[in-house]
Amino acid sequence: MSNKRNTLTTAAGAPVSDNQNSITAGHNGPTLLQDFNLLEKLAHFNRERIPERVVHAKGAGAFGYFEVTNDEISKYTKADFLSEKGKRTDMFIRFSTVAGELGSADTVRDPRGFAVKFYTEEGNYDLVGNNTPIFFIRDAIKFPDFIHTQKRNPQTHLKDKDMVWDFWSLSPESLHQVTYLHSDRGIPATLRHMNGYGSHTFKWVNEEGEAFWVKYHFISEQGIKNLDPALADKIAGENPDYHTEDLFNSIEEGDYPAWRLYVQIMPYEDAKTYKWDPFDVTKIWSKKDYPRIEVGRMVLNRNPENYFAEVEQAAFSPGQFVPGIEASPDKMLQGRLFGYSDAHRYRLGANHHSIPVNRPKNEVNNYQRDGFMSVDGNGGNKPNYEPNSVNGPTEDSDAKIKPFEVYGEADSVAYDSDDHYTQAGDLYRLMSSDEKERLVQAFVDHMTPVTKDEIKLRQIEHIYKADSEWGERVAQGLGLQVPEGVK
Repeated sequence: MSNKRNTLTTAAGAPVSDNQNSITAGHNGPTLLQDFNLLEKLAHFNRERIPERVVHAKGAGAFGYFEVTNDEISKYTKADFLSEKGKRTDMFIRFSTVAGELGSADTVRDPRGFAVKFYTEEGNYDLVGNNTPIFFIRDAIKFPDFIHTQKRNPQTHLKDKDMVWDFWSLSPESLHQVTYLHSDRGIPATLRHMNGYGSHTFKWVNEEGEAFWVKYHFISEQGIKNLDPALADKIAGENPDYHTEDLFNSIEEGDYPAWRLYVQIMPYEDAKTYKWDPFDVTKIWSKKDYPRIEVGRMVLNRNPENYFAEVEQAAFSPGQFVPGIEASPDKMLQGRLFGYSDAHRYRLGANHHSIPVNRPKNEVNNYQRDGFMSVDGNGGNKPNYEPNSVNGPTEDSDAKIKPFEVYGEADSVAYDSDDHYTQAGDLYRLMSSDEKERLVQAFVDHMTPVTKDEIKLRQIEHIYKADSEWGERVAQGLGLQVPEGVK
């Protein structure tokens, strides 16, 4: 192997003669404007930071593969990458915290993003979920307001518990997720020791045109491990990149993390009569009603070569489907179909699909042209309009979505169910006595800094409606009484 080093060049490829000293007028004279290498370095440096993600800013990623382990999945979906046992598909995953900024600590109590990009033969399929099977809200119109409460007070520029609990206490549908967040699983020990979920309901369609509703569950083969809050706080101060480091080191050392993918399948017509609205992302489906079916295994076996290129520029969208997988009427999902891709157009540009980590493995043929960073040939001399008579790409009828019925009057309509308490209470009652104790303490610790008793009492009322014992214990921990009108 040659030990000869490559020649240092400018971005235009010209050799650089001196990268340590600026060109000056004489030994002690001022710097000359003609020092192009200096100007190029400073100008590029000023532009090295692209806007961070509004949510999920802090994250870690890795490459790997997904292998189908069940030959029966093709009876539910015609998606080619799920068509037969043993079929492997390259994939990339990004884990993230939700509320913190790019430099925030990994070990905070926060949901974790769990976004998977499958590089299939039919195009990229993105499954953009969390490490929780549910979410705080169920209509995307509330999402900007929710995220504002998780960020910083517009006056003090500080995190504000009053904002957080004011919103949650006025949005009772959040109780189920808030309970999950304050349980032991609210602070995973590592990114490897947590499950992942698609969270939303999706639609699968098979070759015969039959449709099914589906929920995704990635179950960690490493098992579930969580951090004690005191230890999590200690690690946050000593090593705020603890989770990022652990994931990188485990893969680098050959200890490849893995998850088993399971799905719950609901027959299409069941959605009309199920006891819970199957498109309400604040609710789960009972595994007794719809048992989990194994689909395949995901293994992470390669670290990124460059964090910015492959993790920071990774762009996921719930709207990137492949034939056989479609959206459901879930209102939160419907908003995300637009919101995520629009965020990438803002952060990375209209041609973010051309960035290598986002580029599909199959050929891209469309009529979209121009825009910032069009570096893939821009379609060459091919037509940029359609229809045309010059042999441009045409539609594929096999990719047509499964028609679905819509009915009713156009209006701003809430979900039918206002039962925000049964499933949250069931989750509490499933816990051991020790888990309940830690859950109550987490609520008390998080709510104690809230300055207004009315906010605390409003949240206590929701908790009491889910489980009276739980509500009493949180109230007692806060030195308050459950409101008389609730009992």
